[in-house]
Parts: sequence; structure tokens; C-alpha cells
Amino acid sequence: MRIRHSTKSGETKVEIQMTPMIDIVFQLLVFFIMTFKIVSQEGDFNIKMPLAAPSEGLPDDDALPPMKVRLRADAGGNPAGIMLNDKAFSDWRSLNDYMIGIIGNERGPGSIQETAEVELDCDYNLRYEHVVNAITAVSGFVDDSGSIVKLVEKIKFAPPRPAGS
Repeated sequence: MRIRHSTKSGETKVEIQMTPMIDIVFQLLVFFIMTFKIVSQEGDFNIKMPLAAPSEGLPDDDALPPMKVRLRADAGGNPAGIMLNDKAFSDWRSLNDYMIGIIGNERGPGSIQETAEVELDCDYNLRYEHVVNAITAVSGFVDDSGSIVKLVEKIKFAPPRPAGS
């Protein structure tokens, strides 16, 4: 393989041979084609959405009405009133006993306990320990054998509001 040629004037001329360069380009092309991984399109998910709920019909008789616990606070941040759906309670124990009466002993799929949901509506200046007491009163209790019995697992909070409103 001769790369240099001498000309009559004594200058050396460099020739670029194209055949090896074309071979390398084809090898690179084959390499990239063989290693190319085709991925699924972005945003193409296999999601099975639930069917739409019927818009007509009567509500289920077994379903609980929405439960809203309203906690009012006094000036010191202590509870001034505990209400569940416009029914007043004097302390956390009486609220817990009432929740036990509503939910009952049935547990498992399809039970009232599984579908029960409570919304806590607390005054803005209510001390946090009382919010925890309310959550404890509606969420469950410890039975005589020491095991935890769950009442309501779905608890949400209403937006905070100032005291007295």
C-alpha cells in the first residue's frame, strides 16, 4: 500500500484511500442497527379503567352516610365541642363508643368497616393533641385481649377554619 507519491517538483502527495474508510462506516452502521432497542411509545400505558358508575338509581342501603366530626376549640386550644353529624359528645370515649355502635363487629371485604370514611373539621387553633385524640376515637380501640380493632381507616381533613366560625 503506497500512501505517498513523489511529484516532479519533489513534493510528496498524500492520497486518502476511501475503501477502508467506507468499510469502517458500514461496520459502525451495522453495530448501531444491531444494538438499537425499540421502546414503546411514551405515554402508551396498558391501564384498565373501572366502568363508570351508574348515574341513576338509589343509594346503597348498607352504605354509611358521610360522617363529619366537628371539633370546636376554646381560646386556649382545648376542645369546646365534639360533634359527629350534629350529635354532640362530651368526651372522646363517648365518641368511640358511638363509632363502635355504628361500625359493629363485622370486618372484611364488603363490610361497613371497609367503606366507612370520616372527615375531621377542626378549628384552626385547636391543639394538635386533641386532633390525635379524635383520630384515635374514630379509628379503633384495643380490646380486652390487647389486640387492635380497626373501626375507620379512611380519615380526611376539612380545610382549617378560624375559631368561632
